[in-house]
Amino acid sequence: MITNNYKAAEAQKWRSDAGTNAADQELGERIYTSRLIGQNPDLLMHGGGNTSVKVERANLFGEMERFLHVKGSGWDLDVIEAAGLPGVRLDPLIKLRQLDGLSDEEMVNVQRCNLLDSSSPNPSVETLLHAFLPHTYVDHTHATPFLVLANLPNAADICREIFGDRLGIVPYIMPGFGLAKKAAEVYEENPNVEGLLLLQHGHFAFGDTAEASYGKIVDHTNEVAAYFGMSELTSLRERHPADDISVLPVLRGVIAELRQDLDAPMPIFDLRNNRAAHSIWTRSDVEALSTRGMASPDHVLRTKGRPLVLPKSVWSKGRDAIVRAVGDYEEEYRAYFERQAPHARETKKLLTPDPKHAWIEGIGIVGMGGNAKAASAAADLAEQNMRVRMIAEDAGGFYPLSEKDQFDCEYWSLEQAKLGKGKPPVFQGKVVMITGGAGAIGLATAKAFAAGGANCILVDLDEAKLQEAAEALGSWHSTFGCDLTQDGAAASAMDHAVHTYGGLDILVSNAGSATGGAMLDLEDRAFRKAFELNFFAHKNFAVAAANLMKQQGRPGHILFNISKQAINPGGNMGAYGLPKATTMFLMRQLALELGGDRIQVNGINADRIRSGLMNDDFIKERSVSRGVSEADYMGGNLLKREVEARHVGEAFAALARSERTTGHVMTVDGGNTAAELR
Repeated sequence: MITNNYKAAEAQKWRSDAGTNAADQELGERIYTSRLIGQNPDLLMHGGGNTSVKVERANLFGEMERFLHVKGSGWDLDVIEAAGLPGVRLDPLIKLRQLDGLSDEEMVNVQRCNLLDSSSPNPSVETLLHAFLPHTYVDHTHATPFLVLANLPNAADICREIFGDRLGIVPYIMPGFGLAKKAAEVYEENPNVEGLLLLQHGHFAFGDTAEASYGKIVDHTNEVAAYFGMSELTSLRERHPADDISVLPVLRGVIAELRQDLDAPMPIFDLRNNRAAHSIWTRSDVEALSTRGMASPDHVLRTKGRPLVLPKSVWSKGRDAIVRAVGDYEEEYRAYFERQAPHARETKKLLTPDPKHAWIEGIGIVGMGGNAKAASAAADLAEQNMRVRMIAEDAGGFYPLSEKDQFDCEYWSLEQAKLGKGKPPVFQGKVVMITGGAGAIGLATAKAFAAGGANCILVDLDEAKLQEAAEALGSWHSTFGCDLTQDGAAASAMDHAVHTYGGLDILVSNAGSATGGAMLDLEDRAFRKAFELNFFAHKNFAVAAANLMKQQGRPGHILFNISKQAINPGGNMGAYGLPKATTMFLMRQLALELGGDRIQVNGINADRIRSGLMNDDFIKERSVSRGVSEADYMGGNLLKREVEARHVGEAFAALARSERTTGHVMTVDGGNTAAELR
């Protein structure tokens, strides 16, 4: 059962925080209940659903005008703010109903011409449906139980069995002007209805208050769930240990490889392998269900119309079998495009034919996208759709959109605009692992890559510092706590990368620790400990990363934080400089051996960076030993300026952007002639 989470005190707080203007207060409560809907995966998934509220506002002349605040394109209900509910003058929208027809372009133009704020995002493609209904609050969702109902062959009969005449039934029409007119007509046939069932689409509910409209969304959904015996809620974002996930990096590489562009990024994966994700493989109709289509038109954008289906009998045979399976998928997608494109009103351009989600026997559901956020959205929708398909099929048959309707939605210009057309960030699609990620240099490096669109994995020993670093870095990144010097640490970190994102593109082997002392005074135990972290950990992580990159079969990059000590030794720093010098040779050796696999290997030589290695006490001790101030010591270079952690991070990112550079060491020390490479 879905819980009604409306709390009057919370709603009042949202109204109070919005100020004293009555319209803003209504909008505040609209935001509150919109978030309640968006944060429940059994009510709504990514990229779909919308909410609205009708208010009155004074214009510049003091005249009262009616406005519709409706969800704007690009906003998700779970995190929506006032800016995500642009206001549109209501009366011009209602007047449009007098027209016999209205093109999508004309509809968008009218809506934008009547915005309260011209800088607002485009209002929802279903704005007119909200406008044509008379209620103050209107909510539109794609609840899991309603998607089961909406895609049955006898959906109208079952809807009447559940609700009697409390819901109006709207036949499938592509969202826009035509659907808005038809929905208004259905409502007016019985103005006492509490909501609308949109066949093969979703559910509308409405009311004079936010609480009433939201309450109907919850109550209606629970009634449908009870009819189908759906007692379990949709369980999202669950991952469990798997015996063999080696198929994921191979699949990731194959999908990019078939784009026939060496620079094409690999997709980011989001794995779901809970019990529900495996349940499809207990059925005998897996292939038939996979080809039926998605449960709602909004979903096709992020998932395509069908999953890539990989039985274990296929993927266990290795890369060649996976290549054939992905190739067959792409051929079928091209054939689908060629069947439907000639019937479109305007010329259509083929989207990339690669899959956006997969059902993999023994592994689970995999969402795919250009970054972790997109992959997560695809995985969420894939989980929901798998459940809808199975329940609907057993309840009378899962019959979603026709192929033509699916194509019209997938290639609809208004929907395509939601996905964005700009050039992707330079590191989008890249998974970057950074050891020592909770330290100053590690976090600065992660920020540099994240700013370029990468998804980062911070690896470090201190869990508390990892959590702090993750919060500083922001969403859609990951952490992995381990002792880098322990046996199996590198393999476990690579498994984490595969479980979380599907693989790895860039390793920044950064972790290190300085051990001081004169050569004649240090015991072997101290040297061995220094070598474990400053050399062997680098070696182990680099080897594990290289093997993972070779599984993917695509270009990769390994970057080492080496240090100027490898070139220009400092007094009493032999236990640090010796393993660093060995790491520099490791970098060169790996560059030589991995070039044929298109894996670049480079390094950074940095000096005097405020970090875990060079803390305040260390800086004080070194400046005293040299007889200079701390400021002069930190700026003791040719440029006379302190080198910061961010400069090192940006240098790592610059090396990763260098497409034809390997075996190179970049110096980031402000200028130190004695440490220059010759």
